[in-house]
Amino acid sequence: MLPDDWQLTEDVDDFLARAGDFLRSRPALHNTPLTDIEKLRTREADTQGAHTTVFGRLESKGEVRAVFYRTPRGRLGLTPLSAEQAGTLAAHLAGLGHFPSDVIADHDTATAFAETWQRHTGAAPVPFWRTHLYRLGTLTPPRPRPEGRGRVAGPEDHARVVRWCREFCVDVGENVTIDAIDAGSWSDTRFADKHFTFWETPDGTPVSLAGSTSMVGGMVRVDPVHTPARLRGRGYAGAVTVEVSRAALTAGATDVVLFADPANPTSNALYQRIGYVHVADFTGYRFSYD
Repeated sequence: MLPDDWQLTEDVDDFLARAGDFLRSRPALHNTPLTDIEKLRTREADTQGAHTTVFGRLESKGEVRAVFYRTPRGRLGLTPLSAEQAGTLAAHLAGLGHFPSDVIADHDTATAFAETWQRHTGAAPVPFWRTHLYRLGTLTPPRPRPEGRGRVAGPEDHARVVRWCREFCVDVGENVTIDAIDAGSWSDTRFADKHFTFWETPDGTPVSLAGSTSMVGGMVRVDPVHTPARLRGRGYAGAVTVEVSRAALTAGATDVVLFADPANPTSNALYQRIGYVHVADFTGYRFSYD
């Protein structure tokens, strides 16, 4: 496959006009590109990065087969590629001088790209993120349901939302984000664009939190889900996840998805009990340049 099959642009509107249908054709599998690119489209470019945003689409016989995007901060996102396609893209980007700080994709794609990237650049790939992707099948509320109700978080809840998102990052080892999460830098975090819902006990005490993205291409991603350690084991996480999942379906979502840490069997079992079905595994590699 020749590099010329990859069409590159810095124009997000032109890119979406040509590749949007492809992205929307598999909204669950493409959930991260859908939300990331929508954020790049609607927000000003990150001027702290050394590069502009670059988008690419792989075309064959007049149809888009895959896409990539490299954000201003250097993150490279890929839709599924064969090992040969991933290797060709790695060689092509290296030749053009588009050096990513890290790559995130389904496990096979990310691994094939990282291995070829190391051969071309000498940059060692270091895995920093591994996760299961789930898509909602039939929503099944847990039984017994804990007492209480769901409540959409408001401006008065901001401090608690910030604190619990920080706790979530500590719990899952999301070290890149931890130091950045505080009330003053909230707008720069990946949580700033989320909608949050609490599960409250009958006396109005928040005991669990779930976030969700805005709908893009019929898809909503639930993220994060967090219950403070002292309150776990009481069904609160399941209840609040059902609450935001049901809200997404009511709003018209065709695909409701979430990621789960493979090292946490409790959360994986919970999501499957309430109707989520495993779709794929994803991996992120950070590149170490000497």
